[in-house]
Amino acid sequence: MDRIRIHEVGPRDGLQAESTVVPADVRIHWIESIIGSGIDIIQLGSFVNPQKVPQMAETDALFRHFSGANKPANVVLSALVLNEKGLERGLACDADMFCMGVSASATHSVKNTGMTPSEALPRIVDMAKQALKAGKRVQASVQSAFGCGYEGPIPPAAVLDIVKAYLDAGLGSISLADTAGHAHPPQVEDLYGAVRQLDARVELACHFHNTYGLGLANCLAALKSGVTLFESAFGGLGGCPFTKVPAGNVSTEDLVHSLQRMGLRNDIDLDALLQAARQVGEFFGRELPGLVVRSGSIVDFRGQPREEAA
Repeated sequence: MDRIRIHEVGPRDGLQAESTVVPADVRIHWIESIIGSGIDIIQLGSFVNPQKVPQMAETDALFRHFSGANKPANVVLSALVLNEKGLERGLACDADMFCMGVSASATHSVKNTGMTPSEALPRIVDMAKQALKAGKRVQASVQSAFGCGYEGPIPPAAVLDIVKAYLDAGLGSISLADTAGHAHPPQVEDLYGAVRQLDARVELACHFHNTYGLGLANCLAALKSGVTLFESAFGGLGGCPFTKVPAGNVSTEDLVHSLQRMGLRNDIDLDALLQAARQVGEFFGRELPGLVVRSGSIVDFRGQPREEAA
């Protein structure tokens, strides 16, 4: 339990489907607030075609800003890459960690990357090896691991075949991503259990979308299954623009609030996360999907329960 880490993906996944492009200076301000909260990993953006995902056009500039004297000492800065060109850009920007993956859904894979899973897998494995050789951290994911909005249920064997390829390539950090938000807790426990059967030493990560309201429940199931790395987004924003029903991620504030209610990760400054989420909501001029940013916290910083008013 002491090894639980939070990966804030709001600056990437939280913004990529938004129609309003967020200026780099505004994103920098939000990221600085998150850095101050004690979050472990922050995904600054993705190195993708800016014509397809305009929100990610200034990812290179963000990494350049958070370098040198501005480089945070205790936070890993990650990036999503989909292809070799993206990895090349990320290495040039000296990203600390690269997230890359293959979809278990053929339809989602083609819409997202222009490749089938069988075409994407050897390329992703080669990219991961290149990043590791450069001294970078790598997290390999299986997207649409729990279902697909276009294809429906995904056979667990399709997910495990991709995981086996990662493990055979020496990749020790693997994420299962619920891109369509179809996961439910028993399914989560079963699939992570099957992955652990392949290699008990693997570092497990999770990425859940709250499309049908089970995001936090799935996080708890993942926690029980030995997952130690949780991806979430400020305010519950986000959604893959290439899935059938884009919907928000698990809210970072809701996730941290839940963990602190259980006595976990009391070192994270929840108030700082709530402040950042409120800034994001004010920018977009709407109420965010996250719950705690609206209801308020019932834990203080350091995870102590607040005394409820009579």
